[in-house]
Amino acid sequence: MNTITPINTATATPHAIIDTARELGPIFAKRANEAPSEDAFVADNFALLKSSGLVEAGVPKDLGGGGAGIDELATMLRTLAYHCGSTALAFSMHTHQVAIPAWRFTHAKVAAMEPLLKRIAAERIFLLSSGGSDWINGSGKAEKVEGGYKITARKVFSSGAPAGNLLMTGAIYQEAGKPPAVLHFGVPMNSPNVKVLDTWRTLGMRSTGSHDIMIDGHVVPDAGVSLSREAGKWHPLFQIISTIAFPLVYSVYLGVAESARDIAIDIASKKQSRHALELAGRMDTELAGARLGSEYMLDAIRKSAPNAQTVNQVMIGKQLVTQHAIAAVELAMELAGGAGFYRAAGLERRFRDIQAARYHPLQASAQAEYAGAMAMGQPVDHIF
Repeated sequence: MNTITPINTATATPHAIIDTARELGPIFAKRANEAPSEDAFVADNFALLKSSGLVEAGVPKDLGGGGAGIDELATMLRTLAYHCGSTALAFSMHTHQVAIPAWRFTHAKVAAMEPLLKRIAAERIFLLSSGGSDWINGSGKAEKVEGGYKITARKVFSSGAPAGNLLMTGAIYQEAGKPPAVLHFGVPMNSPNVKVLDTWRTLGMRSTGSHDIMIDGHVVPDAGVSLSREAGKWHPLFQIISTIAFPLVYSVYLGVAESARDIAIDIASKKQSRHALELAGRMDTELAGARLGSEYMLDAIRKSAPNAQTVNQVMIGKQLVTQHAIAAVELAMELAGGAGFYRAAGLERRFRDIQAARYHPLQASAQAEYAGAMAMGQPVDHIF
């Protein structure tokens, strides 16, 4: 059994989370290499993330957490992804759900974020995100009942679902004579009206446990609704979410690409290949592009003023990471040659995992339209 000395949040510096990630990484890599089935959720890894103190790493120190900033959290996820993409991607969904209320509490002085952040630190709960299935339009149905709203919804791409404690999600409420509104709230995963459906069978990121979650009749009390916004239109909260979440999520894909690069170099160095130097150079050039794109995303957060322009910057950076990371891993496969085709090398898993970078919003066409509208001074409220 693997044991890790947990972070002492009272005395540790934010950099301690990176050291812990480096300690956990080889354990996760060994488990990924030896897993009898890639479709099985990385439950043991999530148990170590909890016992090590990384679950509360992004909670401010004065609320009982590790006090890590976005840069440290991004490096933590990038480090974990180098060893196991599935663990890192699933954990990034929790991490950004912590980082967003932490930013709002610290920078926007939103006191309402305090109870959730304290609970994360005290109970080490895992937060789930349904952002991929909701996004700007929202999904599911909210029906007004006495004292709250009855929710009926099926949320897809809920990474980490088997380990989650609280699903941060929303549903559409249609009031007569008004535009549809998306209500935002948390749903406890132990509700009898919530069920995880075993649906995750995919090309890559197979161990993330990103199953569908069915909500059938769970009642959210009126006080549990944290926000009501117009469906199908950008809201300031989503500018905050987009600016903070995606640099963290895409740190994972950068880590996967860096790992693929090192595997390919190791394989190629053991054989003679006429074109190895050219392929290695092209691969490292693409990887540099991914790193620059990631840094461009993180720089948007450092401005501490999420808005339409920071969303544009993040989404441009996201597209750069996607294009260059995928290209780098493709070149890694070519550089490694036939040896990289064997599962034992671990390179084909990185090749499959990196493909998932294509599918998070904003996808390529929407991102280009958003960037074009910004450049031409046109509205972006309905581009997503």
